[in-house]
Amino acid sequence: MQGNRGGQGAGQGGGRRRKGQYGMGPGGACVCPKCGHKEQHQIGVPCYDRTCPKCNTPLARDK
Repeated sequence: MQGNRGGQGAGQGGGRRRKGQYGMGPGGACVCPKCGHKEQHQIGVPCYDRTCPKCNTPLARDK
């Protein structure tokens, strides 16, 4: 059946995430870019959804 592909098979459109959209994994820490305060990263909670308890700035993921 040429011309009628019906769906997408393996390798034909699978894995469409763009570079940079993957999480950094479960380990690591969240750090305040303003004052340097660090907290352990919580699985399922992005660092940018948390704020620094010292200066109320959104945290960033420590590399």
